[in-house]
Amino acid sequence: MHKFSSGVKAITGVMLIIICAMIPSSIIFPQEDLSLSNIPLNSNWQIQGLLLTSLVCGPEIGTISAISYLIIGLFYLPVFHGGGSVGYILTHEFGYLLGFIPAAWTCGFLAKNTSKPNLINYSFYTAISLCIIHIIGIFYLVFGKIFGNWLESLSDLILVNTFIPFPTQLLLCISISLLSILLKRVLIVK
Repeated sequence: MHKFSSGVKAITGVMLIIICAMIPSSIIFPQEDLSLSNIPLNSNWQIQGLLLTSLVCGPEIGTISAISYLIIGLFYLPVFHGGGSVGYILTHEFGYLLGFIPAAWTCGFLAKNTSKPNLINYSFYTAISLCIIHIIGIFYLVFGKIFGNWLESLSDLILVNTFIPFPTQLLLCISISLLSILLKRVLIVK
């Protein structure tokens, strides 16, 4: 069995989230002339990188990776979808990033306490975690609107930040669930 230290796992988790944040999601399908057509979707793999880390490495490493990712984005590198820096706290996307912490812990905790991992269980866990991210993001939008942080209407902010990307993110959760099961078997992770 491969054993890695918690620090190596956490660094790997943060790097996975950063790399996944740069990967746009799309549907690729062949056309009649055997060329490939690409339909871009309204999401990247940032959330799925976090959930994959939590599913494979557990709640502690998932949570540490989420916190480290936020610290890196706020103080060091512009790794968030819209950039980074301390000023990012005042954007309407930051609430969703705050949701990464409880979502990572929840996803990892549920996966760790599953006696037999399977696609249905893992997809359910990632869907619950995705909902946690969006619920916290919506609360952040509501509080920001109450304190006058943004001019857009609350319904428009929720539509753009939750309802438009949510279906794509939910579909990507199934892919991440399958990938995590395969990785656990290849890496012999319990």
